[in-house]
Amino acid sequence: MCRIAMTAMAAVAAGLLAAPYSAQAADFSYGSRAPYTVNQPLNAYSWAGPYLGGNLGYGWGDIHNNAAKPSGLNGGIQGGYNWQSGAVVYGLEGDLQLSGAEDTFAQYKFSNPWFGTVRGRIGYAFSNVMFYGTGGLAFGELKGQRWGLTESHNNAGWTVGVGAEFGLMPNWSAKVEYLYVDLNNSYFSITGASNGYQFGVVRLGVNYHF
Repeated sequence: MCRIAMTAMAAVAAGLLAAPYSAQAADFSYGSRAPYTVNQPLNAYSWAGPYLGGNLGYGWGDIHNNAAKPSGLNGGIQGGYNWQSGAVVYGLEGDLQLSGAEDTFAQYKFSNPWFGTVRGRIGYAFSNVMFYGTGGLAFGELKGQRWGLTESHNNAGWTVGVGAEFGLMPNWSAKVEYLYVDLNNSYFSITGASNGYQFGVVRLGVNYHF
Protein backbone atom coordinates (compact mmCIF):
# COMPACT_ATOMS: atom_id res chain seq x y z
CA MET A 1 0.00 0.00 0.00
CA CYS A 2 2.84 2.37 0.87
CA ARG A 3 4.53 1.53 -2.42
CA ILE A 4 1.34 2.43 -4.37
CA ALA A 5 1.07 5.77 -2.53
CA MET A 6 4.72 6.58 -3.26
CA THR A 7 4.21 5.77 -6.96
CA ALA A 8 1.12 8.04 -7.16
CA MET A 9 2.94 10.92 -5.47
CA ALA A 10 5.84 10.58 -7.89
CA ALA A 11 3.47 10.70 -10.87
CA VAL A 12 1.76 13.87 -9.56
CA ALA A 13 5.14 15.53 -8.95
CA ALA A 14 6.29 14.67 -12.47
CA GLY A 15 3.10 16.15 -13.89
CA LEU A 16 3.53 19.41 -11.95
CA LEU A 17 7.13 19.73 -13.10
CA ALA A 18 6.19 19.12 -16.74
CA ALA A 19 3.27 21.62 -16.76
CA PRO A 20 5.35 24.87 -17.04
CA TYR A 21 7.27 23.49 -20.02
CA SER A 22 4.04 22.45 -21.74
CA ALA A 23 2.57 25.93 -21.16
CA GLN A 24 5.69 27.57 -22.57
CA ALA A 25 5.49 25.39 -25.65
CA ALA A 26 1.83 26.31 -26.14
CA ASP A 27 2.57 30.02 -25.68
CA PHE A 28 5.41 29.85 -28.19
CA SER A 29 3.22 28.14 -30.74
CA TYR A 30 0.44 30.78 -30.40
CA GLY A 31 2.88 33.68 -30.43
CA SER A 32 4.25 32.62 -33.82
CA ARG A 33 0.82 33.27 -35.40
CA ALA A 34 0.00 36.50 -33.54
CA PRO A 35 1.73 39.01 -35.88
CA TYR A 36 -0.18 37.66 -38.91
CA THR A 37 -3.49 37.63 -37.04
CA VAL A 38 -3.11 41.17 -35.72
CA ASN A 39 -1.51 42.96 -38.69
CA GLN A 40 -3.30 41.28 -41.60
CA PRO A 41 -7.00 40.70 -40.84
CA LEU A 42 -8.37 37.88 -42.93
CA ASN A 43 -11.70 39.69 -43.49
CA ALA A 44 -10.26 43.01 -44.81
CA TYR A 45 -11.97 44.24 -48.02
CA SER A 46 -9.80 46.02 -50.60
CA TRP A 47 -11.20 48.61 -53.05
CA ALA A 48 -7.84 49.24 -54.73
CA GLY A 49 -7.26 48.51 -58.41
CA PRO A 50 -9.02 48.75 -61.79
CA TYR A 51 -12.68 47.95 -62.42
CA LEU A 52 -15.20 47.83 -65.28
CA GLY A 53 -19.00 47.65 -65.20
CA GLY A 54 -22.40 48.75 -66.45
CA ASN A 55 -25.32 50.81 -65.21
CA LEU A 56 -28.98 51.63 -65.81
CA GLY A 57 -30.75 54.78 -64.66
CA TYR A 58 -33.25 57.57 -65.22
CA GLY A 59 -32.60 61.21 -66.07
CA TRP A 60 -34.77 64.33 -65.95
CA GLY A 61 -34.03 68.00 -66.51
CA ASP A 62 -34.67 71.38 -68.16
CA ILE A 63 -33.73 73.15 -71.38
CA HIS A 64 -32.30 76.62 -70.86
CA ASN A 65 -34.46 79.27 -72.62
CA ASN A 66 -37.17 76.72 -73.47
CA ALA A 67 -40.02 75.08 -71.56
CA ALA A 68 -39.20 71.53 -72.75
CA LYS A 69 -38.19 69.13 -69.96
CA PRO A 70 -36.51 66.04 -71.46
CA SER A 71 -36.59 62.88 -69.34
CA GLY A 72 -36.11 59.17 -69.90
CA LEU A 73 -34.08 56.03 -69.27
CA ASN A 74 -30.34 55.87 -69.77
CA GLY A 75 -27.71 53.19 -69.53
CA GLY A 76 -24.10 52.52 -70.37
CA ILE A 77 -20.68 51.42 -69.19
CA GLN A 78 -18.18 52.77 -66.68
CA GLY A 79 -14.60 52.01 -65.76
CA GLY A 80 -12.02 53.38 -63.38
CA TYR A 81 -9.18 52.89 -60.95
CA ASN A 82 -9.15 53.15 -57.15
CA TRP A 83 -6.34 53.83 -54.72
CA GLN A 84 -6.81 53.13 -51.00
CA SER A 85 -5.10 54.49 -47.90
CA GLY A 86 -6.64 52.98 -44.79
CA ALA A 87 -10.37 53.66 -44.98
CA VAL A 88 -9.98 56.48 -47.54
CA VAL A 89 -10.60 55.46 -51.16
CA TYR A 90 -9.89 57.81 -54.07
CA GLY A 91 -9.66 57.41 -57.82
CA LEU A 92 -10.80 58.27 -61.33
CA GLU A 93 -13.87 57.06 -63.24
CA GLY A 94 -15.19 57.57 -66.75
CA ASP A 95 -18.54 56.55 -68.23
CA LEU A 96 -20.42 56.70 -71.53
CA GLN A 97 -24.23 56.58 -71.67
CA LEU A 98 -27.01 56.18 -74.22
CA SER A 99 -30.04 58.27 -73.25
CA GLY A 100 -33.72 58.24 -74.17
CA ALA A 101 -34.42 61.64 -72.57
CA GLU A 102 -36.70 63.80 -74.75
CA ASP A 103 -39.63 66.21 -74.57
CA THR A 104 -41.76 68.38 -76.84
CA PHE A 105 -43.05 71.87 -76.08
CA ALA A 106 -45.16 73.62 -78.74
CA GLN A 107 -43.26 73.21 -82.03
CA TYR A 108 -39.94 72.45 -80.29
CA LYS A 109 -38.62 68.98 -79.51
CA PHE A 110 -35.40 68.46 -77.56
CA SER A 111 -33.55 65.22 -76.84
CA ASN A 112 -30.28 64.07 -75.30
CA PRO A 113 -29.15 60.99 -77.30
CA TRP A 114 -25.96 60.39 -75.31
CA PHE A 115 -23.67 61.81 -72.64
CA GLY A 116 -20.56 60.91 -70.71
CA THR A 117 -18.44 62.01 -67.77
CA VAL A 118 -14.83 61.88 -66.54
CA ARG A 119 -14.73 62.32 -62.77
CA GLY A 120 -12.65 62.11 -59.66
CA ARG A 121 -14.03 60.13 -56.72
CA ILE A 122 -13.18 60.20 -53.03
CA GLY A 123 -14.89 58.14 -50.38
CA TYR A 124 -14.74 56.49 -46.98
CA ALA A 125 -15.02 52.72 -46.67
CA PHE A 126 -16.53 50.77 -43.81
CA SER A 127 -14.99 47.47 -44.90
CA ASN A 128 -17.12 46.40 -47.91
CA VAL A 129 -19.42 49.49 -47.86
CA MET A 130 -18.15 52.78 -49.30
CA PHE A 131 -19.78 56.23 -49.40
CA TYR A 132 -18.29 58.72 -51.86
CA GLY A 133 -18.52 62.09 -53.55
CA THR A 134 -17.65 62.66 -57.20
CA GLY A 135 -17.25 65.47 -59.71
CA GLY A 136 -15.60 66.48 -62.95
CA LEU A 137 -16.13 66.95 -66.69
CA ALA A 138 -19.39 66.18 -68.51
CA PHE A 139 -20.08 66.12 -72.24
CA GLY A 140 -22.95 65.10 -74.50
CA GLU A 141 -25.30 65.86 -77.36
CA LEU A 142 -28.35 68.12 -77.31
CA LYS A 143 -30.63 67.73 -80.33
CA GLY A 144 -33.35 70.23 -81.25
CA GLN A 145 -36.14 69.85 -83.82
CA ARG A 146 -38.64 72.36 -85.24
CA TRP A 147 -40.91 72.06 -88.28
CA GLY A 148 -38.95 69.12 -89.67
CA LEU A 149 -35.56 70.78 -89.21
CA THR A 150 -32.98 69.15 -86.91
CA GLU A 151 -29.98 70.76 -85.24
CA SER A 152 -27.50 69.00 -82.95
CA HIS A 153 -24.77 70.38 -80.71
CA ASN A 154 -22.10 68.48 -78.76
CA ASN A 155 -21.47 70.47 -75.60
CA ALA A 156 -19.11 70.12 -72.64
CA GLY A 157 -19.91 71.06 -69.05
CA TRP A 158 -19.55 69.77 -65.52
CA THR A 159 -21.03 67.25 -63.11
CA VAL A 160 -21.13 66.59 -59.36
CA GLY A 161 -22.75 63.82 -57.33
CA VAL A 162 -22.75 61.32 -54.49
CA GLY A 163 -23.05 57.57 -54.23
CA ALA A 164 -22.65 54.38 -52.24
CA GLU A 165 -20.98 51.15 -53.34
CA PHE A 166 -21.31 47.72 -51.75
CA GLY A 167 -18.78 44.90 -52.09
CA LEU A 168 -20.76 41.71 -52.71
CA MET A 169 -17.92 39.27 -53.39
CA PRO A 170 -14.13 39.63 -53.71
CA ASN A 171 -14.45 40.74 -57.36
CA TRP A 172 -17.98 42.18 -57.62
CA SER A 173 -19.67 45.29 -56.26
CA ALA A 174 -23.00 47.10 -56.74
CA LYS A 175 -23.60 50.84 -56.51
CA VAL A 176 -26.31 53.48 -56.40
CA GLU A 177 -25.41 56.98 -57.59
CA TYR A 178 -26.88 60.44 -58.16
CA LEU A 179 -25.30 62.93 -60.57
CA TYR A 180 -26.23 66.50 -61.48
CA VAL A 181 -25.06 67.28 -65.02
CA ASP A 182 -24.85 70.68 -66.72
CA LEU A 183 -24.18 70.67 -70.48
CA ASN A 184 -23.31 74.27 -71.32
CA ASN A 185 -25.45 76.44 -73.58
CA SER A 186 -24.88 76.91 -77.30
CA TYR A 187 -26.77 78.93 -79.91
CA PHE A 188 -29.51 77.06 -81.83
CA SER A 189 -30.57 78.58 -85.14
CA ILE A 190 -33.95 76.79 -85.09
CA THR A 191 -34.87 78.44 -81.78
CA GLY A 192 -32.97 81.71 -82.17
CA ALA A 193 -31.72 81.31 -78.60
CA SER A 194 -28.91 79.87 -76.51
CA ASN A 195 -30.03 76.44 -75.28
CA GLY A 196 -28.43 73.95 -72.91
CA TYR A 197 -29.48 70.89 -70.92
CA GLN A 198 -29.24 70.63 -67.13
CA PHE A 199 -30.40 67.34 -65.63
CA GLY A 200 -30.23 64.89 -62.76
CA VAL A 201 -29.50 61.16 -63.04
CA VAL A 202 -30.18 58.35 -60.58
CA ARG A 203 -28.66 55.02 -61.56
CA LEU A 204 -27.81 51.55 -60.35
CA GLY A 205 -24.65 49.79 -61.46
CA VAL A 206 -22.41 46.77 -61.03
CA ASN A 207 -18.60 46.62 -61.25
CA TYR A 208 -16.10 43.81 -61.73
CA HIS A 209 -12.82 44.47 -59.90
CA PHE A 210 -9.67 43.03 -61.48
